[in-house]
Amino acid sequence: MGKIVILGVFVADTAYRADRPPRMGETILGNSFALGPGGKGSNQAVAAARAGGDTHFITKLGQDTFADMALDIWASSGVVPEITQHDDSYTGAAYIFVEEASGDNAIIVCPGVARTISPDYIDGRAALIGGATVFMTQLEQPMEAAVRALQIARDGGARTILNPAPADTLPEGMLALCDYVTPNESETEGITGLPVTDLDEAREAAELLLAKGVGAAIITLGENGALYHDATQSVHVPAMAAGPVVETTGAGDAFNGGFATALAAGRDPIEAVRFGCATAGISVTRPGTAPSMPTLQEIEALLAEG
Repeated sequence: MGKIVILGVFVADTAYRADRPPRMGETILGNSFALGPGGKGSNQAVAAARAGGDTHFITKLGQDTFADMALDIWASSGVVPEITQHDDSYTGAAYIFVEEASGDNAIIVCPGVARTISPDYIDGRAALIGGATVFMTQLEQPMEAAVRALQIARDGGARTILNPAPADTLPEGMLALCDYVTPNESETEGITGLPVTDLDEAREAAELLLAKGVGAAIITLGENGALYHDATQSVHVPAMAAGPVVETTGAGDAFNGGFATALAAGRDPIEAVRFGCATAGISVTRPGTAPSMPTLQEIEALLAEG
């Protein structure tokens, strides 16, 4: 197993379940509330570590109760924290609305002190990033930090993954630093300007991503699985059902963490996508984000079922 290094953000998830979202100016009664560990980068690190990956996570935390939550989930999951803590700001938090009937969600993220992660901060961790087998980042921390980390990882020979979430405008040349980019349908449309409502449209958008310099595009399609598309092959990997869907909040992070782990273990990219789909398929049968991530044994059992 090679080393996985992930740059990202930890936030405490405050999850509210209700029959519908409130309208502006309206107050409604919810059905339940939960507080737990989250943040895309942290969730992906937990998913990768639980799936058997040697996983290191770079971020900043405050010195508060939410930071304690972060350290606890990483310790229990096997994530190696590569962090600093600061008393002049706060650890991130997220508001998550979950629609009771469908499990669909809407999210607001406040990264807190992680918003101050800078290229200089990344340069201070260049040896770790440059020595990775697989490096992955998202867009919850500042864009310039993500770009710098991708540059260092690429120079060091790591296989680089960008999960372009939450959706944002990418600077010129950023996609060319990525061996793999893993947007969902809406993020793909935001990057390419092309709608993604079926496989043909996903392939057309993936071709445009390749034209922007990406090594391979992996477009996640929710209940329809994922499309892997590179210069020589285009393969649709169906979703893997592990039971009734409870909550989809952490599905994308589960996929990315599983995919990174499979790559670091030497699996070919298509097998790594299948591994990611299995990871996501189990995660959606459980509530929460980081707590929903499955173990390697659970993932292998689902893959064995076909």
